Parts: sequence; C-alpha cells; structure tokens
Amino acid sequence: MELRTGKCLFSLQGHENWVRSVAISPDGQTLASSSSDQNIKLWDVRAGKCLKTLSGHISQVWSVAWSPNGQTLASSSADETIKLWDINTGKCLKTFRSPRPYENMNITEAKGLTESQIANLKALGAIVAK
Repeated sequence: MELRTGKCLFSLQGHENWVRSVAISPDGQTLASSSSDQNIKLWDVRAGKCLKTLSGHISQVWSVAWSPNGQTLASSSADETIKLWDINTGKCLKTFRSPRPYENMNITEAKGLTESQIANLKALGAIVAK
C-alpha cells in the first residue's frame, strides 16, 4: 500500500488457505506470512514476489515473528510446536515442544481401557508399542 495515497500497490497471492499472521522484517524488506495451509511464505516487499516457502509444520501456522537481526524467524503452530527458521536457507534450526502429560507412557499392556480412553491417552503423549 502506498502510505501517502492509501492505494493498494499489489496483492500477495500464494497461500492455499487463510493467512493467520504477517510480520515485517526489521529492515523492512521482507514480509513473512503464516497460514492454515501449514506453510510460511517470505515475500519481497518491493516486488511483491514470494521469495521462499518454509514447510515443516503439520498443522496450521498461527503466528510468525522476526529476530532483531532479521536472520531468524519464529513460528508457532496448532501442531503444538514452535520452530526457529534460518531465513537464508529456509531450513528449520530448532523445534520446541512442551511435554504432554503422558509423554512416552507405554500403555501397551494396560487393561480395561476403552478405545476412546486409549485415543485420549495417545493424544496426551502415551504410546502403544507394536
């Protein structure tokens, strides 16, 4: 958008679902957008072109935020993770996830559980060894 006139200069198109968050880089040159399509896109602000797509989340990406030096992007997702991205390479540097209440609890031999209870325990981190 041209600030002086309020005129739209171009629309950024490329996500396949709702855009959930946008953040401008500290130098003002790159826009990051997150979407329900599980992707993050980096856009050249002046040209209106997609520079890179960051993929790795397995559910909708809720938000994005830049590091102060503009070299790293953080993203949060409905997949219960936060990822740090190297914006130059597009690679995920680190994934953070809080342990769930039953993380890695083996319920293979558990007796008397219904299918619904098993599904709920697995959603909370329990495992069934095969």
